[in-house]
Amino acid sequence: MSSSDAAAEAAAAGGEHGPFPIEQLQASGIAALDVKKLKDAGLCTVESVVYSPRKDLLQIKGITSKLVPLGFTSASQLHAQRLEIIQVTTGSRELDKILDGGIETGSITEIYGEFRSGKTQLCHTLCVTCQLPLDQGGGEGKALYIDAEGTFRPQRLLQIADRFAIMIVDSATALYRTDFSGRGELSARQMHLAKFLRSLQKLADEFGVAVVITNQVVAQVDGAAMFAGPQIKPIGGNIMAHASTTRLFLRKGRAEERICKVVSSPCLAEAEARFQISPEGVTDVKD
Repeated sequence: MSSSDAAAEAAAAGGEHGPFPIEQLQASGIAALDVKKLKDAGLCTVESVVYSPRKDLLQIKGITSKLVPLGFTSASQLHAQRLEIIQVTTGSRELDKILDGGIETGSITEIYGEFRSGKTQLCHTLCVTCQLPLDQGGGEGKALYIDAEGTFRPQRLLQIADRFAIMIVDSATALYRTDFSGRGELSARQMHLAKFLRSLQKLADEFGVAVVITNQVVAQVDGAAMFAGPQIKPIGGNIMAHASTTRLFLRKGRAEERICKVVSSPCLAEAEARFQISPEGVTDVKD
């Protein structure tokens, strides 16, 4: 049995949600010595083996092509994986409605918008809701918050749980804008950004967490802007667009009201929802 097939079997036999320790591969016929080689290479979970590219596994000393044959994932296997996905509530029923229940685990959700459009406040709320029980729309886990803009306020968060359910990067592009400047460094910036986003996707795949990234915007000024005003577009170009599973655009409404639009998603229809920012975080608009 190949290491990838054994990894899939080990995960299925566990009867629980992963990640599963890599030692479980031995129960599926993988020799203890081969498991040790994988672990020495930094692969400590069954999922890390499943989602590693074949060429990376073959670079591990002692791992042969016999252990890593070419294969395919069936539609039924993908369907079974989709059944394990959890939606983490945003705190707003109207917003959850257009997101089919909330922020999806196992994928990257990008939230972009202008200053004070509600990006960080939504992230703060998700840090709390992800710790709620599953039957209350939570993920029964901790939140890992990477703050690149100095806007994180830990005093707004409560509770601690046993494992991570969500990972938030606020903002994914802030440091790239300062560390890479000018068109001469554009190529290097995009290559580094692509590797960073790929690392986030691997974390989402391996640990089944919801990855939420916020993004800044710029005004796109062209000939049409003379009549309709400058168009807002997110930073990162096609690299960011292709890496994000779901893209949400936030904009200001009246007072504390905000509007969220689903811009792109493989499983969600384009739609808008209103919510408001209150001392309790993200809530439904009180008419």
